[in-house]
Amino acid sequence: MTKRVHNPREAAEFVAIQALSFVAADAEVLGRFLAETGIGPETLRSSASDPHFLTAVLDFVLRDDATVKAFSESSGHHPTTIAAARQAFGDVFPERDLP
Repeated sequence: MTKRVHNPREAAEFVAIQALSFVAADAEVLGRFLAETGIGPETLRSSASDPHFLTAVLDFVLRDDATVKAFSESSGHHPTTIAAARQAFGDVFPERDLP
């Protein structure tokens, strides 16, 4: 059963956590993510509750068409849903420049 959410921020967090799980499940993708963000694997779990970190996860996924496609196929989310999740974080954190 899929969890239904109506709050845009809550929905964005749900998609971002799925994206983080997707990234963490593939050693090559995870390696690229860790290298680009500078975060260590030991802090992934604790960072997952940080909305700024989740925004960076979506930025990472959306940066590459192949990664967007793979995550879309894996999660069942249409690419526009992934982009909308990122946009929802942008509305929540407009003052923050993220990598």
